[in-house]
Amino acid sequence: MNNLQEVWSKRFNHYMTEVQKYMRFVFTGHLAIVLVFVIGAVGYQYSEWLKEVAETFPAEWIVAIVIGFILALSRPVTLLREPDQVYLLPLESKMSRYFNSALKWTFWSQMGLAFIIYIVAMPLLKTVTELAPGKIWLGLAIIIVLKYLNVHIEFNYRYANRGASLTIDRITRGILSILTVQSALTEGYSYVIIFIVLLFVYNRTLAKRVKLQPIPYEHFVKVEQNRMMGFYRFANYFTDVPHLQGSIKRRGWLNFIYSIVQYGPKSTQSYLVYRTFIRTDDHFYLWVRLTAISGLIALFVNIPIVTWIVAAALAFATTIQLKYALLSSGEFRMDRLYPVDGAQRKNAVRKVLRLFMVVQAIIVMLCSLGQPLFFVTGIIVIAISELTFQMTKDPSIEY
Repeated sequence: MNNLQEVWSKRFNHYMTEVQKYMRFVFTGHLAIVLVFVIGAVGYQYSEWLKEVAETFPAEWIVAIVIGFILALSRPVTLLREPDQVYLLPLESKMSRYFNSALKWTFWSQMGLAFIIYIVAMPLLKTVTELAPGKIWLGLAIIIVLKYLNVHIEFNYRYANRGASLTIDRITRGILSILTVQSALTEGYSYVIIFIVLLFVYNRTLAKRVKLQPIPYEHFVKVEQNRMMGFYRFANYFTDVPHLQGSIKRRGWLNFIYSIVQYGPKSTQSYLVYRTFIRTDDHFYLWVRLTAISGLIALFVNIPIVTWIVAAALAFATTIQLKYALLSSGEFRMDRLYPVDGAQRKNAVRKVLRLFMVVQAIIVMLCSLGQPLFFVTGIIVIAISELTFQMTKDPSIEY
């Protein structure tokens, strides 16, 4: 039905506009420079490692496990909204056209990750296996078929079972996908055919059940909301997302940090800022993720200059985002009812950031112990953080 095609097209265009609006804040100039250095360094180390890798290295199983895991995660992108539970109900018998468009986009948008990983793994397969180039490319064709089947199976399973016991379905498809890829890389093509037939039969069985079920609008709407919320949380690490509602957790295991704050009227803002940072998921996990990325780069990229550039860039990103988040809070707070000096909050934010950036510096420095001048990494993190806080413009603070 043309109307449903138009509905999908309009929603897809709106979705792409929304994604592009926030992604331009993600892939900024300084992040692009970091990515260039990281990709170059990782590529160089990968090529050097391929010269020394043993022929007994289980490349087939490792590639199969990674690819199979990615293939099994095939959450459908339906772009359904909550009002659709009412307004699209009269068109339920013709919704297959809408879902066909949704599944096509799901397939092409998710195929890229598996494609990139397999392309990166090709030099490894050429080094440790006796596969001819044509058979390696045949493996990629088999992965495309597996992705197509996984996308349709997960959609049909969610449709038929309202998402119940989805983990069992994903484990089953993951195991079959892993065995199929591994068989293709070891030239066991008879097994490849058997596993693909099993997935095809599984999909047909679910498709027959789908025809007898009403559309689970509630489930698909919830899946879509969770998917977009995940994107907004990611974008919120780089820019402010106005309609994002962050969650709060107590994190009692970090209560000892509050003992740092001295008891007294001058410590009001310090206590509030410490609690805000530790208990707010968006703030706390931003620091955790950027620290983890910086630490992993320092651990696995044994090129000091690259480690220093990445550590500096992520220290800058951590500091500026947390400074803005902690200073620009517009929610009502009880401290606004009391005569608290406005400079206290900025000083409190400075203290919190200094503490946690020192912790980040220590973690990154420990991860780079095997490199010459490893202590420079910690110094860079602290210096960049302090300079960023001092030299960047303060957001407007409401009292």
